[in-house]
Amino acid sequence: MQVIITDGWCLKGRTLYLSGAKLGLGVGFCILISSLVFAGFLYLGSKKWRAVGTEPSGGQEARVIRENLEVMARKMGELSAKLAQVEALADRVSGLAGLNPADAKASGRGGPLVSLNSLEPSVLTSALAAMSQRTDQQQDVMTVLESRLLSDKLRKLMQPTQWPIVGHGLGSRFGWRPDPFTGQSALHTGLDFPADIGTPIVAAAGGLVVAQDFHPAYGNLLEIDHGNDIITRYAHLSRYLVKKGDLIRRGQPIAEVGTTGRSTGAHLHFEVLVQGAYQNPELFLKLGQTPVPPPLPLTAHAMPR
Repeated sequence: MQVIITDGWCLKGRTLYLSGAKLGLGVGFCILISSLVFAGFLYLGSKKWRAVGTEPSGGQEARVIRENLEVMARKMGELSAKLAQVEALADRVSGLAGLNPADAKASGRGGPLVSLNSLEPSVLTSALAAMSQRTDQQQDVMTVLESRLLSDKLRKLMQPTQWPIVGHGLGSRFGWRPDPFTGQSALHTGLDFPADIGTPIVAAAGGLVVAQDFHPAYGNLLEIDHGNDIITRYAHLSRYLVKKGDLIRRGQPIAEVGTTGRSTGAHLHFEVLVQGAYQNPELFLKLGQTPVPPPLPLTAHAMPR
């Protein structure tokens, strides 16, 4: 490469001859100088960045940590107050569930006092551990309460307290009475509900249908097992609405009134057995919400045998 250098008046001039090697060395030298200058600017900039405080000094770092600890302490105080309210609620619910609140607790209450004047990481760690333990205890208490309340609810749902026929009074009650066929004193093993043929009959409680067949005395018969050795019988039916093996819910229609079997007229004969022994169904029905209607004249109803 040829380079001509002249003065401003073009009176004198000088000619330089640059080979390819010399030109390459010159360009490389310029690049090296530029890189060194750029690196120097970066270094000075980083020193200035640290100098203005992007990296906190020891005092600034301590202040930031203390501010965070104070925020955590306030939050822990709020959580502790809410946890105390939950514990008080658990005590009240325990009483409603029939549990002694003292028996439902794994241990007593307590924990370290956290104040703004004694803020240390170790203190906060201990406080968090204590709150975690109290939370676990309350979870255990709530689990016991849930189990007890659910058990009570299921027990009530499985007790035959639902009126099997709505809007109808009672005929013959449970106990000794003159047999309508023979006139002799005989035990009536259930309750009679006089009603028209086809009147819907509902389950007195939830359970499993364990029998659906014809009996010479009961006529068309349904038996429902409610667990806890409790069975209900529905006799003299004209029509089945469920079958053996069906799971039944409380109040579900299961059959219709009839006069099949040993009967003098259309009615439902309803029995409750506990461990195979006849019980007075009124004792169960009175536990329900529907009051027992007054008895009717004993002219159109009969015991099933």
